[in-house]
Amino acid sequence: MTLAFSPIDLVRPPRIAFGSGTLSAVREWLAARGLKRALVVADGFNAGRIELLGLEGAVEVFGEVKPEPDLPNLEALLAKAESFGPDVVIGFGGGSAMDLAKLAAVLPGSGQSLHDVVGPEKVAGKRAALIQVPTTAGTGSEAGTRALVTDPVTQNKLAVQSLHMLADLAVVDPDLTLTVPPAVTAATGVDAMAHCVEAFTSRKAHPTIDLYALEGARLVGRFLPRAIKDGSDREARAGLALASLYGGFCLGPVNTTAGHAVAYPLGTRHHIAHGAANALIFPHVLAFNAPAVPEKTAQVLAALGFPASSDPAVVLKATREWCAALGCEMRLSAYKVPADDLPIMATEAHAIRRLLDNNPRDMSREDILAIYQAAL
Repeated sequence: MTLAFSPIDLVRPPRIAFGSGTLSAVREWLAARGLKRALVVADGFNAGRIELLGLEGAVEVFGEVKPEPDLPNLEALLAKAESFGPDVVIGFGGGSAMDLAKLAAVLPGSGQSLHDVVGPEKVAGKRAALIQVPTTAGTGSEAGTRALVTDPVTQNKLAVQSLHMLADLAVVDPDLTLTVPPAVTAATGVDAMAHCVEAFTSRKAHPTIDLYALEGARLVGRFLPRAIKDGSDREARAGLALASLYGGFCLGPVNTTAGHAVAYPLGTRHHIAHGAANALIFPHVLAFNAPAVPEKTAQVLAALGFPASSDPAVVLKATREWCAALGCEMRLSAYKVPADDLPIMATEAHAIRRLLDNNPRDMSREDILAIYQAAL
């Protein structure tokens, strides 16, 4: 059986509004369904501009979403959702806001706690309608069914996956990203690239997803430098928003691999933003995997404007310099990560089997430790 005939489930929000000026779809969709009690889940910046959503009726705002949301952050949101009783939850921000919005749409009133639903398809059902409105171009969370929350006790990410957390409406208006500063644009853009590349090179890679994965990588390669140079470049912003959406399409049926597993401890232990962590790790894992997937690595390099190579040293140098030229910080030491913390980080990353088992090349704990040491 060829890969083209391997079983795969393709899940998308039933409606996706994409393009400049599509934000009005939120108000129109709510009016058509008579939904009048909206809980908006946002970070501090986006909480200050919810008037852009044009909401009518009762509106409650949870504007304290953290860059790496943890269990207390989620519990504060759920308490507000319980008391307000929304008929629609709107994620308005980056991946963290959209992830928490998913959980706020399904957990209040369900009798389930976060720990009850960790893993695949354990959520009892949807309690409120869900709209996702991304304001960054990186996570693609608006298109997916997963949510990640950090447990502060274990310092591990708790992953929930459920079809009940799929958005009823996703509105991707690139104009919302025009205010994103260069450093965040760079980090989130490479995060979108990592989603696409890891899915493209995964052991679970599938032709139905390769289409989105490779085009997403090409879009990032073409438009990310432009968006960093000129944040008002609307074509570049639209290209990155599309790349992020395509990356979200990749996450459902295929998901990420070692890159994200190795990056996670940077966020959970040292509070490095998810996009920045992935940007730092991305070149190292692409280089490590190059001998196992030389043809696909060549296509990724071409998307970034580099000649083909499966030599790990060549791949690492090219992609690391590409990320650095975007303004990404490429040294763990710059984030004050101590060298004596690297072994426990390697142990934690190696335990994330749901991702590492899909990596195209087996990666041992020692391999992960070597990546951290090379990135220090």
